[in-house]
Formats: sequence, structure tokens, C-alpha cells
Amino acid sequence: MNSENDTYTILKEISFALLAEGKTIRAKAEGYSMYPFIRPGSMVLLGPINDSVTLIPGEIVAWKRESGFVLHRLTGIIKNGSEIHYITRGDSCLQEDQPLSREQIAGRVLMIEDAKGETREGSQLIRKPRYFYNRFSVWLIFKWKRISRFMMIL
Repeated sequence: MNSENDTYTILKEISFALLAEGKTIRAKAEGYSMYPFIRPGSMVLLGPINDSVTLIPGEIVAWKRESGFVLHRLTGIIKNGSEIHYITRGDSCLQEDQPLSREQIAGRVLMIEDAKGETREGSQLIRKPRYFYNRFSVWLIFKWKRISRFMMIL
């Protein structure tokens, strides 16, 4: 039994449950899929989604997957009769994610606090990303990290 994985699983399930109960949670962002808008280590305030919340393209939502939350920008809403699917994409991702149902969306980002303590919220969170530029920036970061590691070996 891996204690660290068990703890992570329990925290993930508690987070899902709190959002489902209408609570707001604070989480630490990891990864580069939303770079540079959300940088790894930024603190994110997630609010619940209920029937009174209308999601709009441009805002950032948190959707559920086995490994936890994914924070990606809502890029489109597809209505097909009574079915509604949401399309998301990370600001530095090559392509859109698979369509999501409302039940898969756990919450939405209400506020982002970066490592310097600067915060963005409300309309500051809604924007149209520059996908190519963002993806290129992430590519450069990883190349620089690889070169830096190689230089440390020498």
C-alpha cells in the first residue's frame, strides 16, 4: 500500500465532494497545459457549478479525471437537442479535449494567485489564448531545463 497515493486519492475525493456540495476550494496548480496564464505552483480558487451557473466560453473550468482535476479553458458549447457538451482546451495544448458533459465539470476557476502573490479574478480570467505562442513558450522551457541538466553533469 502506497501511503502517498492513498492520501492523494482521499484528498482528490474530498475535493470533488466539497465542490459537489457547493463549497469553494483552494488548490495548487501543476503542469504547463495552461501556461503562461496559470503557472505551475499558482494557487487557484475553484467554485462549484450548479444549475444556476451559466458557463461561458473563455472561462476556465475544472473537470474530473481519474488523476484529479484538469484546469482548461472552455472554448465551446455544443447543443444537440437536450444534450449539451462542453469543449475545453489548455492554453498551451495542441488540440481540444474530448467533449465533456455537465457532470464531468467539477467547478470553475474564480481566482488565480501567482507565486508573487498577484491575483486575477472575474473578467480578468476570460480571454482568448495565443495557442501557438503559448505552446512554443512551453517547448522552450523544457528545452532550457534539459540543457541546464546536461550542463550540471559536465
